[in-house]
Amino acid sequence: MLYLDSGVFIFAALSREAVGSRARQLLKTVSEGKEEASSCALTFDEVVWVVQKHRPREDPIAASQSFLALLNLTVLSVGQDPLFAALSMMRRYALHPRWSADAHFDRVKEIRRNPI
Repeated sequence: MLYLDSGVFIFAALSREAVGSRARQLLKTVSEGKEEASSCALTFDEVVWVVQKHRPREDPIAASQSFLALLNLTVLSVGQDPLFAALSMMRRYALHPRWSADAHFDRVKEIRRNPI
């Protein structure tokens, strides 16, 4: 199962460059059932927040609706235990407090990053 961070959904919604095309293709692959994926409930909030900063009111609504309607996507809830684990990794690897597909996570042995 793939884990999709907010960047996948944000690039899919906002980018007209190659990274946006790759993000949209990845989401299509998931929706067609070729891959199963999960994401976090916090992703919903971040996608809405970022898209609303760059697009008209209808676009964050559409992006959040697409997130929730994506077939073969499991939305995971986040409780204290995963947040404490994140805090521990942030301290150990001097990461800023957010999960991301950014390259700086490549140095974290507990996370395997696949670029979009």
